[in-house]
Amino acid sequence: MFDSRLPTVPNLTTAHTGPLLSFEKLLLDRSAEIEAWFRKQFHRTTAPFYCSVDLRNAGYKLAPVDTNLFPAGFNNLNPVFEPLAVHALQSAFERLMPSACNVVLVPENHTRNLHYLEAVATLRDLIGKAGYKVRIGSIIPGLTEAQNFDLPSGKKLLLEPLQRENDQVFLDGFRPCLVLLHNDLSGGRPDILEGLRQPVVPHPKLGWSDRLKTQHFALYKEVAEDFAEAFGIDAWLLNPLFRNCGEINFARREGEECLASNVELLLEDIKAKYAAYGVKDDPFVIIKADAGTYGMGIMSVKSVDEVRNMNRDTRKKMSSMKEGKENTGVIIQEGVYTFEKWRDPGSDASDMTAGSVPPGDMVAEPVVYMIDHYVVGGFYRVHGGRSNTENLNAPGAQFRQLAFNNACNCPEPAAAPDAEPNRFYAYGVVARLALLAAARETAAVTASDAQ
Repeated sequence: MFDSRLPTVPNLTTAHTGPLLSFEKLLLDRSAEIEAWFRKQFHRTTAPFYCSVDLRNAGYKLAPVDTNLFPAGFNNLNPVFEPLAVHALQSAFERLMPSACNVVLVPENHTRNLHYLEAVATLRDLIGKAGYKVRIGSIIPGLTEAQNFDLPSGKKLLLEPLQRENDQVFLDGFRPCLVLLHNDLSGGRPDILEGLRQPVVPHPKLGWSDRLKTQHFALYKEVAEDFAEAFGIDAWLLNPLFRNCGEINFARREGEECLASNVELLLEDIKAKYAAYGVKDDPFVIIKADAGTYGMGIMSVKSVDEVRNMNRDTRKKMSSMKEGKENTGVIIQEGVYTFEKWRDPGSDASDMTAGSVPPGDMVAEPVVYMIDHYVVGGFYRVHGGRSNTENLNAPGAQFRQLAFNNACNCPEPAAAPDAEPNRFYAYGVVARLALLAAARETAAVTASDAQ
């Protein structure tokens, strides 16, 4: 069970909170208009089935840095949010297929990751509580019989080999109405999911074998600018600038000069914005795989010289992707500082050694979870071994559940702008902007596939 004694909001350790507080106050003052704006947008463009968004809070800027269409951390959500998730699942399934009753959930293939299997089991249980029969259909190559897993939580998980007959998939004794994909398809789209009569959601072409982060953030830029124009703010406060330069081969150093020149240009753009807002921090950029996840193929740089002088180990790291794929394209994204730090109760600064990080002072970033167009909760990703300019989705990352009783869509206008529910409402607004961009991505893929 979750320990309610834990802090619910990390300390925001920056002097540059003015722009964020102004933005949060605007959200509170105009929350009814903002919710109406979202309703109109999602009426026009249907939300993805589910989505999670990694945010970074610099005090002067609150922006998404990644949007995941196959969220794998449902086990990290506070159980008090369960009714929200169940309601949202009912809404999503009813919209997709009102007559659906049987659902097959297709997970990732990495069965050695028990934390991931806990997430699958949690999602399975939520779908069951929403009123649907659900079983797990695995596409692990060579799997011919069911496998049982006893999980650390005490839950049990049964993986069964997914089978196909003509244009339908099935499990022994189970014919699903709908296929729920929980596999990001980094290794490519499997034949077993192609051309099915049953709906497959999310669309397989939204996996990393087809999807690009540059395309998503181009759509996010449009969404952020639409929102900023509607509510009279600078879109940069919500939008990470980015650039890209086509194909690259880190091992052979092909495309490296293009990468360096774009890093230099982006750093200059960030410097200009910092000057306008009086920010004294050093600008930095994140270079990461344009198609990929799991924190692979990522580096943080503050100078173009760091790109031109990459050593062999760094180039090798940047070349490596999930499923053994080679990284052939990157997004060059404005680095957004996170000035939020989490300290667990009981940490003792007297235990520090010279030069060490204060015990419990872990860099933190919020992750917001959504099903359909509803915010259903979130958690903090924290890391004691990473700085506030580095990617936190890395080995050693931990998760801290949100410990309050309201979700990210329940502001309290009478409270201070940075009070817990209001800070989380701000997170929920920005996360839903990323969700809207993902909705436009989904609509484009669906329209293309129908042609």
